Amino acid sequence: MQKYLLGLDAGNTVIKAVIFDLEGRELAHAGEEGHSRMLQPGHVERDLGELWANAKRVIRTCLDKAGIAASDIAAIGCAGHGNGLYALDREGAPLIGIQSIDTRATGLVEEWLAEGVGDRTYPIARQRPWPAQTPTLLAWLKRFRPDVFKRIGTVFYSKDFVVNRLTGKRVSEVSDMSGAGLLDLAARRYDRTLMEAYGLGDCMDLLPPLIESADIAGHVTEAVAAETGLAAGTPVIGGLFDVVASALGSGVSRTGSASIIAGTWSINQVIIDGPDLDGPVFMSSTFDRSRYMAMENSATSAANLEWLVREFFEGDHHAEVSPFDACCALAAAVEPAADDPLYHPYLYGAQQDGHARAGFYGMAGWHTKGHLIRALLEGVAFGHRQHIETIRKAGATFEAAVLSGGGSRSTLWPQIFADVLGVPVSVAASRETGALGAAIAAGTGVGLFADFTEGAEAMVRTERHYKPNAGLAAHYARRYALYTDIAEAMTPLWRRLAASEKMATGVAA
Repeated sequence: MQKYLLGLDAGNTVIKAVIFDLEGRELAHAGEEGHSRMLQPGHVERDLGELWANAKRVIRTCLDKAGIAASDIAAIGCAGHGNGLYALDREGAPLIGIQSIDTRATGLVEEWLAEGVGDRTYPIARQRPWPAQTPTLLAWLKRFRPDVFKRIGTVFYSKDFVVNRLTGKRVSEVSDMSGAGLLDLAARRYDRTLMEAYGLGDCMDLLPPLIESADIAGHVTEAVAAETGLAAGTPVIGGLFDVVASALGSGVSRTGSASIIAGTWSINQVIIDGPDLDGPVFMSSTFDRSRYMAMENSATSAANLEWLVREFFEGDHHAEVSPFDACCALAAAVEPAADDPLYHPYLYGAQQDGHARAGFYGMAGWHTKGHLIRALLEGVAFGHRQHIETIRKAGATFEAAVLSGGGSRSTLWPQIFADVLGVPVSVAASRETGALGAAIAAGTGVGLFADFTEGAEAMVRTERHYKPNAGLAAHYARRYALYTDIAEAMTPLWRRLAASEKMATGVAA
């Protein structure tokens, strides 16, 4: 019996390969970091040739480390960051890869807001346009880069591109397409009326055939087998939007369970039974055919700490301690106080305001590195709280949450999340929840598990639990109110700054 599953996770920068046994134990892991290209302010792209080269490398490295026969891998699942825009040309060659932290289409979103486009898209897709959303970017290319637009043959996502290279098939699946506002969510299908609302009624032929997450998309080709060491004919499933994969890979598989992901993006999601809530909440499908994710997300999470470490702390630590651990140790030494500085985690804009910028507020001469780091950790948690309050106001409920993503690796940050959110927080044992979720879906797709819940129960383990500190509830309520008030006060200034930048650079709105 084949007893291993390969999970791939194609993030905004890093692609990972992890081989798991059927109890969720990792046999081997490999990762490769890619490079983003920022050709203009707000434009963030990647080289698709590099992405595929990195994917082949991590697969071969992982197989070599595991020391198993490739034929013992029962199936392959791939997760990947949602939204952005990945396109093949009409001949099937890589054309463009726009990442989900891109903000070039902010002006178009503002135009659509004034025209009420979101009022037309939300009843169908349960989403309103935002700058890095796939249909928004496609409409931006259509208007501002017609030379690229006219060459597009297929529009899909990062993991779909990897699946395409593995199998030769051009497909996408429901969780990613719904997560980008491209589906009639209740019907789980493409919708021409929706596409017309985006001004893309003539683009239906650019959307690939749609399958479910655990459906088999294709099989590893002979050529790819020779390049990677995989066995030709290994089944490759449709895969998952990475936030849905991470929820599954952290054990969140039942209605009413909540997943918080502190990665490049702030992801906050609760599984619900139906697609209707009392409020304009971003929604997508789950990994199965019948339930949905109520979610609120933005590029405002652990990428902030990555930036701080990269720019100010790399090299400033002892060799045996990672700079991330060193930063968290400095923050842990700070006793929370009323005059601590505050931080807005808007390095890549806010959810509905691509003009928002990051910033520290309230710094004084007696504050230290530790105070600034703690302010950043709290500011990210406040950003998550803002999204979670939106979900709760709409009617989704939960009593505890599972935290995953890079932020979960700290011992301090999960406690800050518990304190700021006011709910118990647990952390899964696996650090690679996206790849694990993809592997669980792969096992389900080839019949190793009866369903996703059985797969999660077999493969997921919980490592740590954190209870909220009731003594800090009032402290964080006051600081959260200041956080939101400062953002409101800064909004017109951010817009003035953005207008000045556009005048100076001539960037298209």
